[in-house]
Amino acid sequence: MQHFTRFAPLAERYSGFILDLWGVIHDGIDAFPHAVETLEQLRAAGKRTLLLSNVPRPNDAVRTMMRRMGIEDSLYTGILTSGEAVRRALQHPPDPWWSELGNRVFHLGPDRDRPVLHGLPLVVADHPSRADFVLNTGPDDHRNPSNMAEFEPVLADCARHRLKMICANPDLEVIRGGVRVLCAGALAVRYQQLGGDVRSLGKPDPAIYRPVLEQLALPPDQVLAVGDSLRTDIAGAVGVGLAACWVMDGIHAAELWDAAGAIDPAAAEAAACQAGVRPVATLPRFIW
Repeated sequence: MQHFTRFAPLAERYSGFILDLWGVIHDGIDAFPHAVETLEQLRAAGKRTLLLSNVPRPNDAVRTMMRRMGIEDSLYTGILTSGEAVRRALQHPPDPWWSELGNRVFHLGPDRDRPVLHGLPLVVADHPSRADFVLNTGPDDHRNPSNMAEFEPVLADCARHRLKMICANPDLEVIRGGVRVLCAGALAVRYQQLGGDVRSLGKPDPAIYRPVLEQLALPPDQVLAVGDSLRTDIAGAVGVGLAACWVMDGIHAAELWDAAGAIDPAAAEAAACQAGVRPVATLPRFIW
């Protein structure tokens, strides 16, 4: 594992990059200026970049959000979100689990995630008792997104009605504007503990990487995945045989940065070892 201070030396080694969004390029509210500059440099160097995110919204909705942050479409080659993957699976069921879901869906999540359902032949139910399955996109707007206990009643209600759950974001938590909040993945884990049947789409599932690599159209040994989460970004890339760069200014920052603003490489290597993954490189932040 090599420890870099800037991304430029790594960029010279690869032709294409699979880039995480949250924690690498933005914090859910604002783009990181240093990350935008890195995207500009990669574009100028003729590199191919695919944004792969566990955000539970379709590609177009995320593009719109990023434009508001100042991240223009021209700064990257393509994008795939877990929300888009869910839409595609609902439109074209990949196996009987999906084809037998039914058409009445209870949405557990904020209204801003509703575009994942737009245009699909589904009826949105207002209560689990009137649904065939539950779409979990994360904490909704009616409960504290940092308190799992607030979601216990609705998850228990879904389990009582034996609803299958689609988890549209396998992340357990993110840092949003400096605040740590739960994600759909954490709710899905609890639902499984309650006996619920869950399917998750997104990193680290190997299936999410197939369309990404097809779009990049590069040999795997010429592709580097960049992300801040050991559990999803790094484990997902390593699981499909890709080299991975771990950005340390994201979800693991509190564990790895000291009060003086420095990272202990030994602590980083120990954390990666404990997680059972080995990125080829670490980077304090996605800076050129």
